[in-house]
Amino acid sequence: MTVVLFAGMTVTVFLTSLLSGIFGMAGGMILLWVLLFLVPVATAIAVHGLVQMVSNGSRAWFSRDYLDYRILATLTAGLFSAAILLILVAYRPSLIVVSIVVGLLPILVWLPLGKLELDASKPLHAFTCGFLSGGLAIGVGVSGPSIDVFFIRTNMDRRTVIATKSAIQFLTHATKVAFYWDAAMTLSSEGWLAIAAAVPIAVLGTRSGNIILHRMTDADFRAWTRWIVTGIGAVYFVSGIMQLA
Repeated sequence: MTVVLFAGMTVTVFLTSLLSGIFGMAGGMILLWVLLFLVPVATAIAVHGLVQMVSNGSRAWFSRDYLDYRILATLTAGLFSAAILLILVAYRPSLIVVSIVVGLLPILVWLPLGKLELDASKPLHAFTCGFLSGGLAIGVGVSGPSIDVFFIRTNMDRRTVIATKSAIQFLTHATKVAFYWDAAMTLSSEGWLAIAAAVPIAVLGTRSGNIILHRMTDADFRAWTRWIVTGIGAVYFVSGIMQLA
């Protein structure tokens, strides 16, 4: 890994962690997109999980006073159920599938959620959220929008939303790393060095984003989340279609 590439990865990790620190997602989608250019798909998902564990874990820690443990427990049950299912079918990802599915995920944030009445504070909805988002995270690497649709229409404070989402995403990424551990072991020593360097950078970016989050209004938070993930998803989708063609 060249010095330029190493520096580029460091900047990318900071900016994506900053973005995730503000909106609770989006940054992870960009980071995975960059990693897919550098390493094989399974390895990219594993590395993405390692970095995002730090980013989401630190974000959950910074917002721990607002964490809803009841919802988190139900989300986790759904996550583990999805992981067991994917292990049983011996799932392995492909670049085209990852690109197209991630590209389509932002559609979820434009659904008529008021009519669907999805609400993570309801046990069945929380379990479904954990199952769906966990399956997507392991299957294609990211799942932010699938989590967001269960939180964006709730009556929870934005800080509670970020804290609870960050906690389940930390657990999701940890599960994802375990699922692709063999792929992670194919990394070179330079790759592991880059990850080690990214850890404090991810925490710094997350902390900076958390400060910005507390200065936003709930309305701005929800509006910006939609447009940002939609733009990122469009890039993924076009990339997937070009590969398919």
